Amino acid sequence: MTSGDSQALLHSMQKDSFNYFLSEFNPLNGLVRDKTADDWPASIAAVGMALTVYPIGVERGCMPREDAVARTLTTLRFFAASEQSDSPTATGYKGFYYHFLDMNSGQRVLDCELSSIDTALLIAGMLTAAGYFSADTPEEREIRALADLLYRRVDWRWMCRRKRLMCHGWKPGKGFLRWHWEGYDEALILYVLALGSPTFPIERDSYDAWSSTYEWKSVYGIDYLYAGPLFIHQMSHIWLDLRGIRDDFMRAHDLDYFENSRRAAHVQQRYAIDNPLGFPDYGELCWGITASDGPGPATRKIDGIQRKFYDYVGRGAPYGPDDGTLAPWAVAASLPFAPEIVLPSIEHYQSLHLCEQNPYGFKASFSTVFHHGRGGRRWVSPYHFGINEGPTVIMVENHLHDFPWSLMRQNDALRSGLRRAGFAGGWLDEDGGAG
Repeated sequence: MTSGDSQALLHSMQKDSFNYFLSEFNPLNGLVRDKTADDWPASIAAVGMALTVYPIGVERGCMPREDAVARTLTTLRFFAASEQSDSPTATGYKGFYYHFLDMNSGQRVLDCELSSIDTALLIAGMLTAAGYFSADTPEEREIRALADLLYRRVDWRWMCRRKRLMCHGWKPGKGFLRWHWEGYDEALILYVLALGSPTFPIERDSYDAWSSTYEWKSVYGIDYLYAGPLFIHQMSHIWLDLRGIRDDFMRAHDLDYFENSRRAAHVQQRYAIDNPLGFPDYGELCWGITASDGPGPATRKIDGIQRKFYDYVGRGAPYGPDDGTLAPWAVAASLPFAPEIVLPSIEHYQSLHLCEQNPYGFKASFSTVFHHGRGGRRWVSPYHFGINEGPTVIMVENHLHDFPWSLMRQNDALRSGLRRAGFAGGWLDEDGGAG
């Protein structure tokens, strides 16, 4: 159990991150800014996070239900009505949406791709909203109808390409990207939504093709399904309660994905304690290596050691890349899996004053070794990111209150997708289930 003092700390941190979605938001279309940089676009993943945190805001007294309904409706109406075509300035195509959208017009920007994974995160948020807004009112009925329409519109089969794997995305005039979702990664939620689709479901062989590329490793005496960046062990769990249910891969290893994520958190902590690259501050309370903003690109000689620094890159442990950049939010998002090591680390990060004068809690990341000028202050990311703030809000909620997991366990499409992927056991077999 979490103590009263710890609960107060977590709720305070949750509220700080929730405020990101209150402020970095266009009330005319529901779009949410990707990060707090001037004139920066929206990301559809951040919108999916927003649609998930609004119900949490209602439940925790941070937002009136009518405000959450209005924001959600504005968002869903925008996506339902926005242009779906192969035009390079459209909002989406084939039911998928572009990774980045102009905050005002909602059109594609930054020459970005039609993103399979970010569309999945967006749809997951829409389904969360549909599960929560269940009242028999015109507004809440419309939320459910629009979420259903938008999910049904996604042509997941179209995104299945080489070796039946789901493709990362597509660009107008250029076609499908060469990258596919293979190796254990954040795509579990993508495959489950695609398998559970009532209109364009992919086949089981696509999921099997993906899981056949997994890597099982033993690190520090801990056996687990490997992925280096911490966020991979969290992202699908935001919506999927994977406690006690197993697919074929996990049955073969007598494990489930939830326990696997617990082990991944412990590997990260053990790596920080071992600290093979000799970064200051790394240790039992100071860890959290993931995809994050960074102080680079730069190369500097520090205390006689030549160090290479990266900007935004998928940092990972124990095999790197690692340039001494840590992300406190990524530790917080592991709270449901390993509270025994996460809570002390959150308290430690609070003591570093990385939150001072920051409106949304922890900044995205900080460097343990890169400083501004000789003897200057440590580098701290100048930005907050929606895809960092969202997991903080949601995973605190799942840990303390089993919500939105409780909502999504009732979703017929997700239950169907999990079953079609070969999952069984636990809550998925209770009540006979739907789907």
